[in-house]
Amino acid sequence: MKRTAKPGDAIPAAGEGKRGAEGHLGYLIRQAHAAVRGAMEKALADLHVTPPQFAVLTMVVNYPGISGAELARLTFLTPQTINVIVSNLVRAALVDKSADPAHGRILRLHATAAGAALLRRCRARVMEVEARLLELLDRDEERVVRRWLAAVGEKLSGEG
Repeated sequence: MKRTAKPGDAIPAAGEGKRGAEGHLGYLIRQAHAAVRGAMEKALADLHVTPPQFAVLTMVVNYPGISGAELARLTFLTPQTINVIVSNLVRAALVDKSADPAHGRILRLHATAAGAALLRRCRARVMEVEARLLELLDRDEERVVRRWLAAVGEKLSGEG
């Protein structure tokens, strides 16, 4: 017979009970995401960069000329949040924006030299977090996990 939680029962730690291998996949993915985001927040804190700012700066550096709408889709952030982040990055001289030559209402974003340099510093910190994740997997397991996560994104995002 399955035991059900009663008022006053201790909530299990991450990795235990329903927060462990017996838990719902969706919850476990969300739990893992929260843990990764928390580790990234700590790693980037003294650089005064948040994980969403890191994501935006990463996309602007990797996709020069990206628009705000494209950024929102790639970073899973709302257009309103993108506008705030981009405004702050422009104010900090980390990103420049210019009108699209064909569609003047579309703003194209480019990282400044200072933005690219900051991203390199951030990336080194984030790679330390990723290295901690990779300690949990051997090479074959890493390939399986990467393929599975990419497939989940494709299948459930409406793209697949």
